[in-house]
Amino acid sequence: MVPEISNDSKREVRDMSKTLQRANKRSSWKIAKDLPTSFLYAAKGLKYAFSTQRNFRIHVGFALGAFGLSFFLGLNKSDLAIMALTATSVLVVELLNTAIESVVDLAIGKRFHPLAQIAKDCSAGAVLVASISSVLIAVLLLFPPLLKQLGV
Repeated sequence: MVPEISNDSKREVRDMSKTLQRANKRSSWKIAKDLPTSFLYAAKGLKYAFSTQRNFRIHVGFALGAFGLSFFLGLNKSDLAIMALTATSVLVVELLNTAIESVVDLAIGKRFHPLAQIAKDCSAGAVLVASISSVLIAVLLLFPPLLKQLGV
């Protein structure tokens, strides 16, 4: 059930949006001036996600395991590409989930807000959908050659 959003909450969101827009103009963050710096920032994001997000590490582990099994079973290039796209999509969605959660936490602090809950729940739901589809695709691609390898 979706929580009722009061007029006060809507007003708070509008006020917060205006505050963030003003803060953006005097922001302390920097935009990368060259490509290597952009890659450095991206690497920092990956490092942050890997070091702080347990689920990201779990997804990386499953992706590596699935790739290892894919190579061991000799999947063809098309199936390997499907596995790669599927596994990386889960990692991408997990990174976006982390970013959304961080921005929501920055915006509302330790207060509860129903819109913050919706944003966090929806982004976590996106990770769940991507994970379930990834498992289903892995089973469809890996199970037949695995059974063949085992002689079943």
